[in-house]
Amino acid sequence: MTMSLREDLLPHAISAVKVAYQGNPGAYSEIAALNAAPTAAAHGYATFHEVTQAVVSGQAELGVLPVENSLMGSILQAIDLLVETDLHVTGEVVVRVSHALMALPGVALSDVKRVYSQQPALDQCTAFMAKHHLSPVAAHDTAGSAKDLSVRGARDEAVIASARAAELYGLEVLSSGIEDEAFNYTRFLVLSRREGVPSSEPHKTSIVFAVRHSPGALMDTLNQLTGLNMSSIVSRPRKDRAWSYLIHIDFEGNAADPHVSAALGGVLKKASFVKIIGSYPMSRAPIEP
Repeated sequence: MTMSLREDLLPHAISAVKVAYQGNPGAYSEIAALNAAPTAAAHGYATFHEVTQAVVSGQAELGVLPVENSLMGSILQAIDLLVETDLHVTGEVVVRVSHALMALPGVALSDVKRVYSQQPALDQCTAFMAKHHLSPVAAHDTAGSAKDLSVRGARDEAVIASARAAELYGLEVLSSGIEDEAFNYTRFLVLSRREGVPSSEPHKTSIVFAVRHSPGALMDTLNQLTGLNMSSIVSRPRKDRAWSYLIHIDFEGNAADPHVSAALGGVLKKASFVKIIGSYPMSRAPIEP
């Protein structure tokens, strides 16, 4: 099932919207971007920071950032950027990560000696590479590795990326579904300069807060969320104060609902700093690449 943002969240005709993502065409981030706004143009940037800046500056209307993988955990660089900008989270997209091994046309698996990909992708396919005696080589990203191989033309090398990357760069898939664990999903947040339009869909709310350095301060603040279903909690060091931390929490519920609003009011009273990153429709179903 495809999950997309409602068109009334967008200020212009949806065909004119650009969605920013990190990586090259064929990356899992591009798959998330294309599903965030299916008829919009997606544009890749080299870093997460460039993605957020593209949205802040108006180069893109929306951006997608990966914040969590079901096997590897939180993606901390992306989570930190949510605090550093004034962008709003208006949706989420969950993409099923299904890795494929690909090489130049005519290359057989027995010809391959080295495999290039982003380090997390290599880490998620260790059993397959050990079985076939393949040497992993870390690269900047998955689809970028496919693009580089198509240019380099090496016939003793292969790449781990999405099947879409093979199609885009003229490579042949030697083996599909090579990840060690089938339960492999990445959760992306959709960013906008504008707040989302209220709706009756099931929501998730993301907040970040800091507490005073005193006994019981953290527990007093967390207790304000009693009765809410927290789906993620991450502690990150503050960049403006040594040995002080920011707590990122995702929980189910719409900030506009009275019981959620009351809980957020309690957090505001207890914490020394609070930022509501967004209250947005939950992903309906994972995207199959």
